[in-house]
Amino acid sequence: MALEPIRPLRRLRWKAGGGVDIGERLSPEETPVAMVHDGSTTAAMMATPADLEDFGVGFSLTEGIVDAVDAIRAREVVETPLGVEVRHWLAGDASARLAARRRLIAGPTGCGLCGIESLAEAARPPARVDGAQMAIGAEQLSAAMQSLAAAQRLGETTRAVHAAALWRDGAELIVREDVGRHNALDKLVGACALGGIATHNAVLLLTSRVSVEMVQKAAVLGTPIVCAVSAPTALAVRTAVAANITLVGVSRADGFEVFSGLERIHTDRA
Repeated sequence: MALEPIRPLRRLRWKAGGGVDIGERLSPEETPVAMVHDGSTTAAMMATPADLEDFGVGFSLTEGIVDAVDAIRAREVVETPLGVEVRHWLAGDASARLAARRRLIAGPTGCGLCGIESLAEAARPPARVDGAQMAIGAEQLSAAMQSLAAAQRLGETTRAVHAAALWRDGAELIVREDVGRHNALDKLVGACALGGIATHNAVLLLTSRVSVEMVQKAAVLGTPIVCAVSAPTALAVRTAVAANITLVGVSRADGFEVFSGLERIHTDRA
């Protein structure tokens, strides 16, 4: 199996008013991807087979498996007949913490502790973002969001993937794409961590809706402003407030809505 993120599909196209043609459409691939830490699978998901090293590092960070890139002492991407394994070997402290976490989950049987562990993880407090000096004009933020479409290589070709991008004033957008919105953001987190890119003065741009997990991952990334094309959930807004994140949604060419952290968005009426 080749790691091809895009594949051609045969299709029939019908148009209203008459007209049928046979041709091809380029479509994003979905591949089973297993995150493996110290020889055991931590999670498996369907993902676009591109930027998988970034994906593995970002997933390890946003899921709290490691606190920093240097806690991963080795990594590799391995194709198998069933999918792809993104393998990580952890340094001492991180490895010990993961082993203890696995024992806690696997040990109890029928006592409810596994459920409590899962619920606690789902509602875990986010990291608090240090972005006191970050501010952006409303027009500049809108322009940044509008620039994302032209930077989506897979999205422009397939019209079927999500994107997460890091915007910094005067710098080129850093973009990662995937069929899964969480995956795209994890890939971006990994790319920034591996590249040593500062995120405290940057904006996270998203093509998806904003759920609580997206805000939790944004807090790990460390961006003080998140701007998305869709609306957030109520819990996502509460989590953004707790994380000191400015959350902007419903971003369109003619405006956007700010749900938290209004002080970072400068308008002529602010």
